[in-house]
Amino acid sequence: MIVTLRRLEMADAPEIARMVNNRKIWDNLRDFIPNPYGVEDGEFFVDLTQKENPPQTFGIVFNETELCGVMGLVIQKDVHRFSAEIGYWIGEEFWGKGIGTKAINLMVDYGFNELSLNRIYSGVFEYNQPSMRILEKCGFVKEGILKKAVYKNGKFWDEHRYALLKPE
Repeated sequence: MIVTLRRLEMADAPEIARMVNNRKIWDNLRDFIPNPYGVEDGEFFVDLTQKENPPQTFGIVFNETELCGVMGLVIQKDVHRFSAEIGYWIGEEFWGKGIGTKAINLMVDYGFNELSLNRIYSGVFEYNQPSMRILEKCGFVKEGILKKAVYKNGKFWDEHRYALLKPE
């Protein structure tokens, strides 16, 4: 199995829209991502990613041809400028194949070695156990739980915070 990261292209917008329109994926995303999610939303998103300098958002590609998800780093500002939040989603038909683990390891390498980051972290909704397992498999450490910090689908949820530091 080959997993790579690549810049998103406008031609990816329909496939992004198709995958994000799955409620099982959207339930784990932030609410600024619309639901339903149309091709126009995908085009708007791809356009934003193409303006990033340096690039921070990538398509996850399975076996060299299939776009199977999106992963990005949000570099923080000011005194936190050497930290970034990692976020990702993978299309449901690609779950359980180890793709997330490989993609996170690629992104961590990029963040530490190309972007000179010192810390990469993630916030995971309490009901997303698979994402927690992937982060732990990639060496991320749970730093804590923010009690009822997330409001999603009409309910408050805990957010589990994970982080990985650049090796010294």
